[in-house]
Amino acid sequence: MRAMLLAFLCLWCSLHASGQKTPKEIVAEGKLLYRSEAASWYGTDIFLAKLKTKRQYSGGYLSYPIATGGRCVFFSRGDEPETLAVISFDSTFSTQTAQIDSVPRPLNELEKNLFAIRRKALDVVSKDTLFKHFKNTNLNLIPLITEAGRKVYALTGPQVSGVVVFGNDYRIDFDKNNSIVGMTRLHKNIIAINYGKGEAQTSAMHSHLPSTGAYITATDICTLMLYEKFPRWNQYYVI
Repeated sequence: MRAMLLAFLCLWCSLHASGQKTPKEIVAEGKLLYRSEAASWYGTDIFLAKLKTKRQYSGGYLSYPIATGGRCVFFSRGDEPETLAVISFDSTFSTQTAQIDSVPRPLNELEKNLFAIRRKALDVVSKDTLFKHFKNTNLNLIPLITEAGRKVYALTGPQVSGVVVFGNDYRIDFDKNNSIVGMTRLHKNIIAINYGKGEAQTSAMHSHLPSTGAYITATDICTLMLYEKFPRWNQYYVI
């Protein structure tokens, strides 16, 4: 895809925070989150438009990055669901070239683990007071399994148009048995930036508290890439 919006980093807090990822690792994880969430966005559009008859049987969906782009899997209800539709995208995430497989099959091993950690995350997000909920937004869950571990990110998404939301995001960490071992609130506040009304903004920004870390977050990168086509920003700054 075309070059993503630039994010310039002003490092104003120390770099000795325990577990701080390097910029290269953060960018890589941000892109994985983007590929998963983009598959969810456009996969949902396809499912609702072309597979309406399966909607009544759906128990939900999960997405994950693949070598070519991303994949969105809609599954049936129950503790051992089967696929209702598997929608695979290339790097453009075009709904015109997406591949749709509506033949039911059991979830594969990766999908079973993603299903397990997503379900546990959904439960804890609805009950634990760590997670804040704001009007006209919802928390979007992105399960991710890599060599570095298993986790579910929760990103706040707007339910109204013309707004990009940063912050109020979380990471839930799991062990290899899919048990929760930690929960982290990444940004301590919510940052809603309006676009599309009045004069075009050429740039926008938000700043981090020391608790968020010395670098842009993977969730910031994911959000910038998801909304790249909508605001008319030339640059975005994280300070």
